[in-house]
This record gives sequence, structure tokens and C-alpha cells, in this order.
Amino acid sequence: MRIEVAGYTHVGMKRNHNEDNYLILTDENLCCVADGMGGHSSGEIASKIAVDELGEFFRMTSRDQDATWPFKMDKTRNYDENRLATGIKLANKSIFDKASGDVKYKGMGTTIVSVHFTQDSAYVGHVGDSRVYFFRQGVLKQVTEDHSLLNDYLKAKKLTPEEIENFPHKNVIVRALGMKDMVQVDVTKVEAQQGDVFLLCSDGLSGMVTDPQMQDILTRTTELEKACSQLIDLANAAGGNDNVTCVLARFHDN
Repeated sequence: MRIEVAGYTHVGMKRNHNEDNYLILTDENLCCVADGMGGHSSGEIASKIAVDELGEFFRMTSRDQDATWPFKMDKTRNYDENRLATGIKLANKSIFDKASGDVKYKGMGTTIVSVHFTQDSAYVGHVGDSRVYFFRQGVLKQVTEDHSLLNDYLKAKKLTPEEIENFPHKNVIVRALGMKDMVQVDVTKVEAQQGDVFLLCSDGLSGMVTDPQMQDILTRTTELEKACSQLIDLANAAGGNDNVTCVLARFHDN
């Protein structure tokens, strides 16, 4: 098994600094995207802590499989699911502690989406409204479910396309890293197949580019770096209202 990966981030067309961060850790078959929030540079700090802590936890547990974990394992999850969830929980605690200990970081937080590849599976862990999709045989499907107020409304009652378009609190998320000392992490297992492409992105991409547009680019462009650039360019051409980050990972089973 091997993973082919490309990643790219852009400040967008309306912001003066980039609060997104991403990580590609090839030795651990791990990649993630974090979209920070909190004003000034706090969002950038929160997202950087998130990707750094998750990456360091994977390095540490890879070097020393007997290392003590900071949280108890969930018996309903297997080792790989627990490892991913624990790394994200550790990142959450680090952000929360920094925000609690310094008034200038008060209220900072971040979303996170991550994919860890094993021999025949992809484990997707996330908190917030950044997204993971997977592209298989010409079809793009969303793996994650947005932890957002809009999505809560959509689950509670059907909204018309016009109501969705005019929803006043589209950017309100109901779960993020750094808000509390503990966080619930969603983990999804995808049985990976040869050639599957996983797309991780901040809402600067998913909020500006439709799923069919993403699918079209991935269908026409097999080179991952080029597809990343095209996706970012399309988001910016549509207005670039937010920072835009995209990571693409192709699974090879040999």
C-alpha cells in the first residue's frame, strides 16, 4: 500500500492572513486540514497546534507502541479508530489549555479533518465543518457530516434551496477544537480501493465550489497537484470569500 498526496493552501481573495493549516505526514500515511478561528492571529495558532499535535501523537505512537495514551481507549472502536480520535482529542486539549491560560488567545478554536490510511482502509476523523470526500470511478461522495447550525436545521426539517441560500448563520459551527476541555470526535471507516482519491478541504473550498464542480475537476485532472491548484483557483474565481485549503490523497493497494 502507498499513498500519493498533494496539498495547497491560499489566503483567498477577501482575507489578509491565512488561518488554515494542513499536514501531510507520509511516513504515517496521515493527512489533515484545520481551519482556525478566533480573531487576529489566534485562528492560525489554533489550527497550527491542531495539525502539529496530531502529527506528533502519530509519530510518538509509531516509535513507541507501549507509550501511555492521554485518554482511555473507547472499547467500541478498534486500535486505528482510537488512535485517530485520541490524537484529535489531544490537540483539542492543547488548544483549550493555551486559550484558557492567555487572554489574547481566549475563544480561539479550529475545525479539523484527517485521514489515516492503513493496508486496506481509510479512517476519517473530524470535528467542525471542514470536509472529507472520496472520489471513486468518477463519482464524488462526502464522507463527513458538517458540525454546523445549518446542517442541524437540515436534519431537523427540510429547507428549500432558497432557504438554504439565505440561511443567516451559515458559518456557525456547533463543534470545534478548543471550545471545551473535551470534544466528541467523529471517526468513519472507508474500505479503500485502488485509485480512490480522498479530498480534504476547509469550507473556503466547499462553500464556494459545488460538489459537481469538484467531481468534474477530479474526473478531468488525474495529476493531484494540478487538481489541487484548479480547485483553489475555482474557489477564488467564485469570490474567494475565505482561506482555501485542499489536500488530495490517492490510495494505491500495491
